[in-house]
Amino acid sequence: MRGKFTPRREFLKQAGFLGSLGSAAMMAGMPEPAMAFGGGRSAVIEDAVLPAQAEETPKYHIKFAVCGMSHDHIYGMIGAVQRGGGEMVAAWSGEDDKLAMFTKRFPNVKIVKTQEEILNDPSVQLVLSSQIANERAPLGVKAMRHGKDFLSDKPGITTLEQLDEVRKTIAETGRIYAIMYSERLEVKAAVYAGTLVQQGAIGKVIQTINIAPHQIFQRAGNAGGGSGRPEWFWHANQFGGILCDIGSHQVDQFLYYTGSTQAEVAESQIANVRHPEHPEFQDFGDMVLRGNHGLGYVRLDWFTPDGLGTWGDGRLFILGTDGYIEVRKYTNVAVSHQGNNLFIVDKNQARYIDCNQMPLPFGPQFVADVVNRTHTAQDQTQCLLAAELVIKAQMNAKQVTLEA
Repeated sequence: MRGKFTPRREFLKQAGFLGSLGSAAMMAGMPEPAMAFGGGRSAVIEDAVLPAQAEETPKYHIKFAVCGMSHDHIYGMIGAVQRGGGEMVAAWSGEDDKLAMFTKRFPNVKIVKTQEEILNDPSVQLVLSSQIANERAPLGVKAMRHGKDFLSDKPGITTLEQLDEVRKTIAETGRIYAIMYSERLEVKAAVYAGTLVQQGAIGKVIQTINIAPHQIFQRAGNAGGGSGRPEWFWHANQFGGILCDIGSHQVDQFLYYTGSTQAEVAESQIANVRHPEHPEFQDFGDMVLRGNHGLGYVRLDWFTPDGLGTWGDGRLFILGTDGYIEVRKYTNVAVSHQGNNLFIVDKNQARYIDCNQMPLPFGPQFVADVVNRTHTAQDQTQCLLAAELVIKAQMNAKQVTLEA
């Protein structure tokens, strides 16, 4: 029988650490060892909930269409653009099962028979796609050459040849090629971590560590695997490889939090530990990154156990010269199933911050970028540098075989 989780705030109340108003400090009269949780210098433990903030009212209106929905990430992408003022006017899918799910959710959206109907529609300003990974960049190039901006699911690009073509097309057309790195852009605690870093809360960032476990057949949550995985998921040339695929999120975070504008992959490795029936699949990978403003380490795997209660215990650690931040994105193991947990430690205190009430700025900012031809929601150069790094990490990764 699964134990009942006690919310962090309630736990602290029961332990006598919070006052009647739910304040953030332990009572001064407690013995020093108790205050320090293990002895040594006393520490102040705070428990703060960011106040509820209303989502920004959309300032702009654009029309967009969906062209390919092979991965269920498309729903989060649609939601972000709609929050920013986007109106979905058409959709196309080459997969009947995905289309059936989509039309059930969006029964009033016009379904077209070909991609060309969307590409040739002059009213469509933005195209969204979560098509099979290695097909996204060629579609994005077509969209840009038809005068449209493009928002791709990750990985947005799977080969260096595709990357060269995307960069060339951006230069020639002036269009936007964006990639939805949702583990930063659509996770509230990750957004707030960026705010704290920019405020200098932990000094200069030295290193990021990302731990990104995933679950192939989801028993809880919805990250695209609740109904099983399609055939293309198992083939490296289609999904891009573990470092290129799910590693895209983590390298984006490394660049963003360290502020690195130049970087290299110092080392990378991949393995297929438990899926011999799918020889092209990789269920483990990691990489070491070296940037001009910071360092990074990324670990990826497909081994999330059912007992976690969600698809992955994604964690981000940001080390600074004056403190550090930890983000527990999707759960707080054995404490609460709630996500968006942020912990920050500096020279004065340790704090826990519940980030669930804050808004997500990407959607409104991105729609504004489409209208104003700016790059506020996502830096275009940084976006493509992240893609370049994970492609190179994948290409140069050492294939490791573990003995039984």
